[in-house]
Amino acid sequence: MFGLSPDDTDGTRPVLHVRRQIKIVRGRLIFSAPKGGKVRDVPLPVSVAQRLAAHAEQYPPVEVALPWGSSTGDPQTVRLYLTAPNGLPLQRPAFNAAVWKPAIRATGIEDHRSNGMHVLRHTYASVLLDAGESIKALSGYLGHSDPGFTLRVYTHLLPASEDRTRRAIDVAFADDPLGGAQTPDGMETA
Repeated sequence: MFGLSPDDTDGTRPVLHVRRQIKIVRGRLIFSAPKGGKVRDVPLPVSVAQRLAAHAEQYPPVEVALPWGSSTGDPQTVRLYLTAPNGLPLQRPAFNAAVWKPAIRATGIEDHRSNGMHVLRHTYASVLLDAGESIKALSGYLGHSDPGFTLRVYTHLLPASEDRTRRAIDVAFADDPLGGAQTPDGMETA
């Protein structure tokens, strides 16, 4: 999220281009491809686009120049949504210590590794799975090359299959909107 730029949104369709991250290599910040080199497009909900726009209005994006790919890589300048008050790029360890962990402690939530910033990724995954998003689509959004890996990591977040089964059968046997019962075998459409 620290490498996110207003230039990563698409004016023609509601997507976010995940193009870069900020990494620390030998004590120096660099821009690099996202984890695993998985550049990808992720659907950008209206609610998130509105929050990004409001954030950019209150805190205008700042141009940051960092080397690309390695500490000796060619410098790239990117307008970033999130920077430190002095305009420098944020780095995860400093943000965790100065912002994330104090916020966690202030809410009374246990300060534990499972409550690190990575929980945002798990929250995203669990919300999509609960809404019925497919493992294959989620795998792509998260940058996983193998949907099987996504399934293994997030299977515990899938809604209970018994509940889905009950709902599916209830819908199949529900009365139609005109008040007549549907035939149980569905043959009227065959």
